[in-house]
Amino acid sequence: MKIIITGSAGFIGYHLALKLLDYGHSIIGIDNLNPYYDVKLKRDRVERLLKNHNYLHFTFDINDQIKLFDVFKNEKPERIIHLAAQAGVRYSLVAPHEYIESNVSGFLNILEACRKFKVEHLVFASTSSVYGANTNMPFSESNGTDHPKSLYAATKKANELMAHSYSHLFNIPTTGLRFFTVYGPWGRPDMAPMIFAKAILEGHPINIHNNGDMKRDFTYIDDIVIGIVKNLDNIPTADNKWNAHYPDPSSSGIAPYKIYNVGNNKPTGLMVFIKTLEETLGKEAIKKYVPMQAGDVHSSWASTDKIHKTTGYKPKSSLRYGIKKFADWYTEYFKYGN
Repeated sequence: MKIIITGSAGFIGYHLALKLLDYGHSIIGIDNLNPYYDVKLKRDRVERLLKNHNYLHFTFDINDQIKLFDVFKNEKPERIIHLAAQAGVRYSLVAPHEYIESNVSGFLNILEACRKFKVEHLVFASTSSVYGANTNMPFSESNGTDHPKSLYAATKKANELMAHSYSHLFNIPTTGLRFFTVYGPWGRPDMAPMIFAKAILEGHPINIHNNGDMKRDFTYIDDIVIGIVKNLDNIPTADNKWNAHYPDPSSSGIAPYKIYNVGNNKPTGLMVFIKTLEETLGKEAIKKYVPMQAGDVHSSWASTDKIHKTTGYKPKSSLRYGIKKFADWYTEYFKYGN
């Protein structure tokens, strides 16, 4: 197939593009290469993707509707995987307008493009952060998500609602995927694995929030990618068993719309994650215990029953395996020990 991936120079987008290229698909990547984190890392990802003749790259912002529509018109994609977004919970506290512009206005342009050019299926990235203040674990897609703890989470919740409305009004099949704490090679420098690895290797202290009393459903990048791939052809239809008196927010009786968790279904304590990283790097961290950050949550835990039942998805990567793959890439890419 011909598939557009927005955010193709990002962490997940890069790995997804590689996998789909391996499967023989033609990939059209769109990314604005914004400087939220080191642009060199993004350019290096794109450079590797361009080695495959089935990869075509465009550098522009999805808020540029004219350029976006031109790509849709000229390339005629069958599937869209929308990953482009302003990421990060903490940055949303200091740059809120960037989240509205990218995550809300930009997503509207994607929906309009799907409407205008009759795309067969839109798969878009949501986040475990939408569960917010909910503490009923494991998080199920049927849980309410009306109490976000950050603007980032609120914009992703907005994406889910916007997608449902377009699915209903214009019969656009849409699937939202809530990703849980993704890690692995070529990751984002603003996320804990890379922050911790850099500090440990350079002998600087790491901040451990809430005195280490936190859990995350750490999910290795390969498992995230497989979750996306398995949903490409899992095109939703309106659910004839949907009950409007007791509406399940993860499906719809009036729209071809579905929401799935993509996670590891195995929460890990933050201190266990740090210890595994220390053992893999062969160096102990200097630990500084600090309070919980604003907008953060104590725990995350994905129920993957729904995606397993529908697609057969089952995460396979252990924490030790994933951290080893991450650490090997990190030390080589940033030339530690050379």
